[in-house]
Amino acid sequence: MTDTISDAVLDFIELGEGPSARRIAVRHRAGKGPGLVWLGGFKSDMQGGKAVALDAWARDSGRAVVRFDYSGHGESSGDFADGTIGSWLEDSVAVFERFCDGPQILIGSSMGGWMALLLAREIRKRSSKGSLAGLVLIAPAPDFTEELMWKNFSAAVKKEIETKGFWLRPSDYGDGSPYPITRKLIEEGRNHLVLGSAIDLGCPVRILQGAQDPDVPWQHAFALTHRLPADDVVLTLIQDGDHRLSRPQDIARILAAVAEIG
Repeated sequence: MTDTISDAVLDFIELGEGPSARRIAVRHRAGKGPGLVWLGGFKSDMQGGKAVALDAWARDSGRAVVRFDYSGHGESSGDFADGTIGSWLEDSVAVFERFCDGPQILIGSSMGGWMALLLAREIRKRSSKGSLAGLVLIAPAPDFTEELMWKNFSAAVKKEIETKGFWLRPSDYGDGSPYPITRKLIEEGRNHLVLGSAIDLGCPVRILQGAQDPDVPWQHAFALTHRLPADDVVLTLIQDGDHRLSRPQDIARILAAVAEIG
C-alpha cells in the first residue's frame, strides 16, 4: 500500500497574538465533495489510525479531506496544558474557514464529537464558503469536562485542581504518561456545554458508540441523541466496541456512515 499521506499537502496557519499565538498544522487533500473534516480527540493527533484510514479512503475515492492538530497536540505548536475547549474551537473554525469550500461532513472522535457539534453551530451562524452536509460522531464526548470529568472526580482531586490549578491524570493511552487536567480547562469548558438544550444542526447525524467504552459510557451517546432532532439521526451501538473504535470492522462502519451521508 502506498503512503496514505504522500499526496496530502501539509500547511500551517498562524492564530492568536502574544501568549496565545500558535501554529496549527493542517493536512489537506483536494477532491470532490462533500469534503471530509476530521476532528480528533483529547490528546490525540491527526496521525491516528482512524484519521489516516479516513484520509486513505478519501484519496481512493477522490474526495476532499482536511485533518489538523489542535494547539498543544501533534505537529501544532503550543502547550497542551494551555488549551481549552474554546481555544481548540477557535483552531477548528480557523481551519474550516481557510480550507473548506462547499458542503462538508464533520467527523469527530471523542472530544472531536463535541468539537464537531460546536463547529457545526458556528458554521450555521457564519457566512463562510463551507457548509454542513452532515456529522459522523465516534464515541462523542460533548460536555466531557463537566459530565465525565468534574462530576466524577473525588473531593481530593477537585481540591487539588482548585488549589494547584491542575491535576495529573493517569493515562491508559499514548505512552501512558499522566497528563494535566487544568482548572482553566474545566472552568472554560462550562462556556460550551451543549447537552442542556436542543441541538438543531439541520443535517444528518450518525453516531457510533461502543458498549464497552470505559471513557465515554454508551448512556452519554444516548443522552446526546435526545438533544438532536428525531429526523435523520442514527445511533449505532457496537456491542463489543471500546472507546478507540479503531479495529478494521469499526473503521469500516465509520467509513460506511460517511458514505451514507454523501
